[in-house]
Amino acid sequence: MLIGRHTKTTRTLGAPRGWDQQTDGRCGRLPIADAICEAGPVMESAWEPTPEEIALIAAGAPVILGIFGEFHPPVYLRVGEAPKVS
Repeated sequence: MLIGRHTKTTRTLGAPRGWDQQTDGRCGRLPIADAICEAGPVMESAWEPTPEEIALIAAGAPVILGIFGEFHPPVYLRVGEAPKVS
């Protein structure tokens, strides 16, 4: 997945406090849109699948969200494998 730009971007997030690129790896910047929903404040980010990921999604593969840590840290998205047809 490629980081996209939300049409209503309000700010850009960088590495969280305490992030060390030497030990934790590279942490890019993520444009987000702040919004309010029934449950309260939310942050939305936009992601653009590559052509290969689009093909996998079209074949039924799930989109998987990975979260680092136990708080709202940097995240990644990836496309899983397409289900096997039996």
